[in-house]
Amino acid sequence: MNPTWDSGSEPDPVRIGLSGWLRVAIRGTALAVLVFGSLILLLLIRLVEKPLFGVRRPMTPFITQFVCRNAFRILGMGFSTSGELMAEHGAVVANHSSWLDIFALNARKRVYFVSKSEVASWPGIGWLARATGTVFIERNPVRAREQTQLFEQRLLAGHKLLFFPEGTSTDGLRILPFKTTLFASFFTKDLRDVAHIQPVNVIYHAPQGESARFYGWWGDMEFAEHLLKTLAVRRPGSVELVYHPAVRVADFTGRKELAAHCERVVRACHDARLADQFDGIR
Repeated sequence: MNPTWDSGSEPDPVRIGLSGWLRVAIRGTALAVLVFGSLILLLLIRLVEKPLFGVRRPMTPFITQFVCRNAFRILGMGFSTSGELMAEHGAVVANHSSWLDIFALNARKRVYFVSKSEVASWPGIGWLARATGTVFIERNPVRAREQTQLFEQRLLAGHKLLFFPEGTSTDGLRILPFKTTLFASFFTKDLRDVAHIQPVNVIYHAPQGESARFYGWWGDMEFAEHLLKTLAVRRPGSVELVYHPAVRVADFTGRKELAAHCERVVRACHDARLADQFDGIR
């Protein structure tokens, strides 16, 4: 993956010692067995699930959630959440710092990610995304109506969609302006009165002695290199999810007002947690 946001400064160099490579081997093997073993099971169950239930997936999301929860145990990372999950039809929106966000958000809630269409062709990641029901979209106005209909189909089937309004991942130390395009899909006549949006913060706490942006993934950083340092670190950090109250789409005049509300909520929480972290360091 090649995120587009760039901090303007070079990422911290990755240095892995002998003991670090041992941790890479142990954790990496366990993670690969968990992910790809479960993927095979998911695909086998999907052979039965798809003809019986179509777009609805009453069984396979539990496999995805199991994988994501246990991935953090293998990585040695702490995982915590606060706030209530919404029960209504709709979508979750979150800030985006790392590929680890996908594991974190799936570990707490059964969701279906909305991703750009190019991801479907990526080796490894693309296969996993397709198998777990990711909604792929094209940044093409000509396809806007078709994509809105796809959103309606998935949401009215009870799926909780999830997208990152920043449009790119960052170093985890900031919130970028929320793009409003995808919010427009919830203002159709069939969705406006039933859809809700829940803002969520994904907050990383770096390993002791490491940079605060340790888990951030941005610019031209390679996925493989970032994965290796995540596997190799001696005392991993943690990730925290904060679920904010869901809001009804119909309570807003349009996509810009709705996006602005979600951005304010996520930014306020981010700034407060970041201030707490630095106060703790001092």
